[in-house]
Amino acid sequence: MLLRKTILVLLCFAAVSLPQYAQENLVKTSCIPVRTVQDADLAFAHGEEATFIMHYQWGMIDSDVGHASVRLDTLTFNGEKAYKCTMTGRTTWLYDFVFKVREDFQSWFTRDGLKPLKFYRHSREGSYEAKNTYIYDWNAVEPVIRAELYTSKVGASAVDIPLTPCTFDLPTLFYYARNMNFDIIEPGRKYPMTFAVDDEVFNVYFILHGRETVKVPGIGTVRTIKFGAKLLEGEVFKGEADMTIWVSDDDNRLPVLFEAPLLVGTAKGRMTSYKNLKYPFKSLVVK
Repeated sequence: MLLRKTILVLLCFAAVSLPQYAQENLVKTSCIPVRTVQDADLAFAHGEEATFIMHYQWGMIDSDVGHASVRLDTLTFNGEKAYKCTMTGRTTWLYDFVFKVREDFQSWFTRDGLKPLKFYRHSREGSYEAKNTYIYDWNAVEPVIRAELYTSKVGASAVDIPLTPCTFDLPTLFYYARNMNFDIIEPGRKYPMTFAVDDEVFNVYFILHGRETVKVPGIGTVRTIKFGAKLLEGEVFKGEADMTIWVSDDDNRLPVLFEAPLLVGTAKGRMTSYKNLKYPFKSLVVK
């Protein structure tokens, strides 16, 4: 459960729920303000890869518990030029003996516009297993996500999930958000995002805090843009505390660090390697 939750956080910057009451500083749109979503101007390109370490800290426990990797490829999907994101996560060999976790997220989306086309998820957590397969039906009278679902607890099911131009799956949301327009985003204001997972649609938001230079173990000192978010309260996360995410302050907008308070302890993540970036990693401070 911990690794799956931290992977979800890594993908969408924060899995947070909007309060049920109106927020006076909440921007009234669920689309992320972006510079452009045309292929030539995106923050990423074919072949980009990054790896991450998941870390857990509680009392005397202070250790790495899992790792994840993300890769982006180009292909043709039903005649459209598309990207495919593949993200995998797993517990370390030592924690496999405690609670074995394997996560597989795959997403297909258009190269121009980043419109989601298909999403696949396969999660195995101990004896629990879950699968999602989404097909985005944009040609329906009312666009919907045709979702085929399976869990080892409930079995198989099929549902239609409401779809708007601002609804994403988690990997597509991750890449879409990397094209934020910081010329118009105001620090301290809540900006909503919308994503679907399992049979639900979640409205989420992020808050821009500003710029900060941080040390990333194994990478070095990095100039970053710092975000905060209120976490989804539930089985793992505390609802009253904020998460913090740092992304590289350059044209790549790579997530390099994050930290989230749990009901017990703290989850942390850090980028450990990268290659085939579209732009020079100018935020890395070279001494």
